[in-house]
Formats: sequence, structure tokens, C-alpha cells
Amino acid sequence: MRNWPALLVQHQTQAKTPTGSAFFELVQAALTDFDVTAIDEPSPHSLRAFFHDAAERDRALTELAPAFPLLAFAAVVVEDEDWAARSQAHLTAIHVDHIIVTPPWTPEATDRKAGVTTVIIQPSMGFGTGHHATTRLCLAALQRANLRGRSVIDVGTGSGVLGIAASLLGATPVVGVDDDVDAIQSARENLELNPQARVDLRVGDLRSTVLGVADIALANLTGTLLVQAASQLEALVAPAGRLILSGLLDHEEPAVTAAFADLSVLDRRQEDEWVCLTMVRGQGFR
Repeated sequence: MRNWPALLVQHQTQAKTPTGSAFFELVQAALTDFDVTAIDEPSPHSLRAFFHDAAERDRALTELAPAFPLLAFAAVVVEDEDWAARSQAHLTAIHVDHIIVTPPWTPEATDRKAGVTTVIIQPSMGFGTGHHATTRLCLAALQRANLRGRSVIDVGTGSGVLGIAASLLGATPVVGVDDDVDAIQSARENLELNPQARVDLRVGDLRSTVLGVADIALANLTGTLLVQAASQLEALVAPAGRLILSGLLDHEEPAVTAAFADLSVLDRRQEDEWVCLTMVRGQGFR
């Protein structure tokens, strides 16, 4: 069972005031500058940010603790098994238009309904379950595109939820790529839970992996990473293709759109401070 380096952030008092809640929102926004794999709130007075390695966790601790003197920061280690056990008590299915993303133990996992696409995802501390706003925004964006028979590349696939959803919505072929071996293993396990989906999962870095082009490219990363990888992501988009970008905060949007100057924004959606952009080359397909 894997252990995850984590940063525990707590209120100095047990009273969760509106000011305290606002501090947590600011901490979560600040954490986008670090290689965070997941964030949860184990109690009303605390949150935990999980990292792939202790060095990145310690860097976040060093930089964030002085910036938030009213909060207490501590470096901890959490067993994946502990998080999975708590997930079974708290994680439920989410509904995004005509898609349901659910862990295997809910009624939605077996009670399939006509006209609804069900994606089963086994929760893991390191990779997304579909509950984050950025994933929901991407799932909605996929449903606004005509996916049947279209090719899709999912960059930073993580749990594979977006690639699996794209395949179940009719996209083919679908490629999911991630530079994290553990992410691809998680995605493979989730692919087995969705036997009707077909996703070619690959371990690779976007900067060095040859992926070709696709009708639709997905990148649910961070604003900083989207800007840094703009040229590589643009190169994935076929003529008249679409690029779905998420993981950026609203204040990062100008920098992201400037980095993709050769594409135009077809659609923009926002949930809380998170933004999802669907960009097109040329007029785009219908």
C-alpha cells in the first residue's frame, strides 16, 4: 500500500469562521503552483494536500506557512488504504448532464439508465474521482462536442476518467497519456471497470512523446502548465479540431488565452474560480 506525502493545514481555533473558510480557499488557490495530486478536508477545521514526493510537499510547506500565519501547517504521511476506507463512507456518484461518474459501490454503478453514460472510477488518493470542478467542467465540455467517430487525446489522464468518458460517448480512437507510471496503472484498473471503453494508455512526457494529432485534445492541468506546454498542446489539434483546457483559475485565463493565440475560444464555462475553455483551430467542426 502506497504512502502519500501530505501537507496538513488546520485552523488555529476550532471555530470555522467565514474568514477561516476564505483562508482555506486561498490556500487551495496557492497550491495550484505546486505538484499537488489531490486535496481533501478530513474535518471542518482542516484540509490536506497530497503530493507525489516529499520534496515538493516540503517546498509547499516552506513557501506557504509564512504566507498564512493564522493557519497551522504540518508535514504528514497518509496511507492510501486509510483514504480509500474513508472514501467508501463519503464519496458518492456525481451527475454531469448525461454522464454519471461513480465509485463501484453506489447504486448508480449497477442501476444503469437509458440515455445516461456511466463511468466507474475506483477512488485512489493520487488521482481524480470526477468530483473536482475542473473534471466536471471537462465532462460537460465533452458532451457539447460531437464525439462519435472523433479521435481524442487526453493529456495528463490521471485516473483515466475523461478518456474513458470520451470513449463511452463514441470517440475513437482515444489515447490517454501521463508521465506518472502510477497514474497509468490507476487508469488501467479503471478501464477494466468500464469494459465497453477503449483507451490506449501510454506513459510519456508531452514534450518527448509522439502522439500525432486528434480531433479533440484534452488537457486538465494547471494554468502554469498549460502556458508552459502551449506549443505542444496546439500541435495535438487537427485542422478544425478542438482543444479543451481546464485546471486554470479565472485570474490565469488571460495568460492562458495569450499562450494559445493561434486558436480562438469557442466556449467558456466557469465553476467557482475554475475555468474551462474550448478552443478551436479555424471554424472548428460541428
